[in-house]
Amino acid sequence: MGEITAKAPWKAHLGEVPFHLDYFEGTMYERLEYIAGQYPNQVAFDFMGKSTTYRQLIAEIERCARALKTIGVREGDKVTIAMPNCPQAIYLFYAVNLVGAVANMIHPLSAEKEIEFYLNESESILAITLDQFYGKFERIRQNTKVVNIVVASVKDALSRPIRAGYMLTEGRKIEKIPADAPVLTWKDFMHLGKFCFYKSYKVPRRSEDPAVILYSGGTTGTTKGIVLTNKNFNALAQQITATNPMFRPGDRMLAAMPLFHGFGLGVCIHSMLGNGGRCILIPRFTAKSYAKQIVKYKCNFIAGVPTLYEALLRLPSMDGADLSSLKGVFSGGDSLSVELKKKFDKFLYDHKSVVQVREGYGTTETVTACCLTPPHMHKEGSIGLPFPDTYIKIVEPGTDKELPYGEEGEILLAGPTVMKEYMKHPEETAQTLRTHADGLTWVYTGDLGTMDDEGFVFFRGRAKRMIISSGYNVYPAQIENILDAHEAVQMSCVIGVPDTYKMQKVKAFVKLNPGFAANDETKKEILDYCAKNVAKYAMPYDVEFREELPKTLVGKVAYRVLEEEELAKLAKTE
Repeated sequence: MGEITAKAPWKAHLGEVPFHLDYFEGTMYERLEYIAGQYPNQVAFDFMGKSTTYRQLIAEIERCARALKTIGVREGDKVTIAMPNCPQAIYLFYAVNLVGAVANMIHPLSAEKEIEFYLNESESILAITLDQFYGKFERIRQNTKVVNIVVASVKDALSRPIRAGYMLTEGRKIEKIPADAPVLTWKDFMHLGKFCFYKSYKVPRRSEDPAVILYSGGTTGTTKGIVLTNKNFNALAQQITATNPMFRPGDRMLAAMPLFHGFGLGVCIHSMLGNGGRCILIPRFTAKSYAKQIVKYKCNFIAGVPTLYEALLRLPSMDGADLSSLKGVFSGGDSLSVELKKKFDKFLYDHKSVVQVREGYGTTETVTACCLTPPHMHKEGSIGLPFPDTYIKIVEPGTDKELPYGEEGEILLAGPTVMKEYMKHPEETAQTLRTHADGLTWVYTGDLGTMDDEGFVFFRGRAKRMIISSGYNVYPAQIENILDAHEAVQMSCVIGVPDTYKMQKVKAFVKLNPGFAANDETKKEILDYCAKNVAKYAMPYDVEFREELPKTLVGKVAYRVLEEEELAKLAKTE
């Protein structure tokens, strides 16, 4: 009863989104090659003032592919890319795909032990990173199967005048790599392409073949490699443009979300390059750099997490900014509170934008987004409608029993972007991917939500983040939404703290707005306000003020860090 196919709602409300899409059969590189044939002279991406056309992009990818082949990368090999959003990372990503290998995408700021885990888990034979991160790789290299390390530098991708400035500022801080270091520089690596004597360095691969590994806590919270196929990414690229009929080739997307994350790689990079869009690459992700580029490049599409949009509201540099070029503003990666949406929609309106924030939803197990608010129809608190060919249903958690419209349960997803597997975790794969009587393979997300009779989905929280207090289910996102609406609160995070009587008790962490004092008076005011708006069983027993709330690598509030801190405090008192 709760099942909806996305066909009826999108068609009814927009009249432009097709029921079904004919998906490109081929690899990610082949999709890009096809698009480059259509728009060879259009700009594919901009990086710190330097533009690269689609024709130039294909040429560099092919050079890079020949170099990969020369140093021994073969079909099915894993190649680790630990890079920020920069040109070399784009060339590599598609070149790895072209030679039939698999791109293992990791965060360059990962700790040494994490890097070692990613390299060993994927059995990577080659790693590519930037000069400033080389030391971490070298220190753990002997514990891995990595044969070669290629080291690139941001300066290699800069225009001459900007390069000079970079070397006088950021470049000076980077420790020089020893002359005898067992690595290949980017320049030497690319030069090796000239010695590629293989008749064909292009390896034929199918759309169902593994292409990318991204990392996530999955549904159990332990780090796992999520294996995604060519079709997963190509399908997402087509779904993104189908649900945004205002998109035109040449439209500019601010690509600030990182490449190692499905949101950044799938939505901001491949969905744009796979459709003739133009990516504005932002190597260092800060609210200030993000804001500057939106205005400078007159961006048409921007994507971010709620904490980013919250930060943009307070940036003095946005005063008087003209955002009339925007066609789409997307929020994902975390729950967007109703209050923040209202504030940011007003901010957009005040800066000449004709669009509002559209919330999306997805999991790394489906590359990223698979559900999005339509451009012309918003329902408060909803994460929108499923993409074409994407199915969502709400079931009793852990079962295949569908629930009626409006009833809360676990969100299940099915469609062309569903992952192949968790790498080396067959049991967890079987637990997360289950084929039902309808013949579809469903992802058990571990997330809770409801669906209304028009197919709109409402995210209620992560099942694993649910707090159980005195037998009642408490959803932190709901209390955070209430807290965020208070005039003193800039941002909040709610966690469960172990309690012998209640099982768990609710604690709130708050970052205050400027002008509000972190004292007992403010705390009392917030708790009194909560008492009026929160059920007694869900009331925070304490509010702790913080200058900053901890963030994950992709900008979400890191609630697990706060949970661990509280557990450590409890352990000391026992």
